[in-house]
Amino acid sequence: MLCHICDTYTLSFIHEKTNITYHHCKDCEYIFKSPEVYQDFNTQKERYNLHTNDEEDEGYKAYFKRFLDFTLPLVGQPKTALDFGCGASTILSTMLKIEGIDCTYYDPIYHPDTLNNARKYQLIVSTEVFEHLQQPKEVFSALLERLEEGGYLAIQTQFYPCDREAFTKWYYHQDPTHIVFFSTQTFKVLSKNFDCTYIGDNGKNMIVLQKRSVLSSSIKE
Repeated sequence: MLCHICDTYTLSFIHEKTNITYHHCKDCEYIFKSPEVYQDFNTQKERYNLHTNDEEDEGYKAYFKRFLDFTLPLVGQPKTALDFGCGASTILSTMLKIEGIDCTYYDPIYHPDTLNNARKYQLIVSTEVFEHLQQPKEVFSALLERLEEGGYLAIQTQFYPCDREAFTKWYYHQDPTHIVFFSTQTFKVLSKNFDCTYIGDNGKNMIVLQKRSVLSSSIKE
């Protein structure tokens, strides 16, 4: 089966306990579950509805603060932002507004009608979304289209352990709605293929990329 990210042929392995087949791309280090286990939209929604994230909970706020503490020093001073895939909660959008950033939010289940297709942003954030995507490259491309030139894309998703045995014991892929998994190499390949600048990562679960401006791309050529 071809890799969703770089179209290279993948190697497959079967998880001994779940009998789920995984496909692993050696080139970009992307791993995805076999498509027959992908859940439909309504089934996924039932699981998401079980989440009980309280916006007044200090631990929940601290979770997003760690993301902002990593991201904001790397992205200059954006004036506009989009929280893509925010879920039921809009807490991250609120926290960005406190930082002086006008932030819109969108979620296909809970806030499906909030996007202005004509608007572009200086920053797009997406936390714990990419692991759910059946076609992450297409979503990545669509998000870049919503960025202004020179804008930033900040993503949070757990980077998988590279050791095969450690991966099979890893908690993250046990969630049935988590179907695709990334390493920093995966995002470096995406960054190169879409002519972005790879700004940095925290080595664990956060990545920041920058959309090149037309001017910088022309200079590069």
